[in-house]
Amino acid sequence: MTTAKWCQSSDAATKGETMPDFVYSTRVTATGGRHGSIHSEDGLLDLKLALPRSLGGKGDATNPEQLFAGGYAACFENALFHVGREARRHFADDDIAVVAQIGLSRNASGAFVLSAALSVTMAGVDQKTAEQLVEGAHAICPYSNAIKGNVDVQIIVSVR
Repeated sequence: MTTAKWCQSSDAATKGETMPDFVYSTRVTATGGRHGSIHSEDGLLDLKLALPRSLGGKGDATNPEQLFAGGYAACFENALFHVGREARRHFADDDIAVVAQIGLSRNASGAFVLSAALSVTMAGVDQKTAEQLVEGAHAICPYSNAIKGNVDVQIIVSVR
């Protein structure tokens, strides 16, 4: 008989706090690592994975960094819409564009690490207002909060 033990590492766990109730939760199963595939329990996500050519792979399918970049960009933009609404500024979908770049590199000890860069372009506001709204979005975005203190994040804000 195999016994499984759940190991948890989070600020809440180290402080003895309980985890909050989920607003949403999903499950995705990976098989085959970076050369395999991922499948969500609801079947909506069903993708083949491949190493990028720059890492010696075929590059014929998506990779975890692309998926992270897409999720981060979408989540950050939604956080920006939320912060905008709270500030009584309503933006159309095409008023805001967020481009996320995720980098994979090695640290001094040879471990793989991620870095992130967000390029945010906004219409209908001045530069100072855009920067304030982006700062607010960065504070509430679940992706930003998940990687805070662990992944270097650079944010460039521009207006059009």
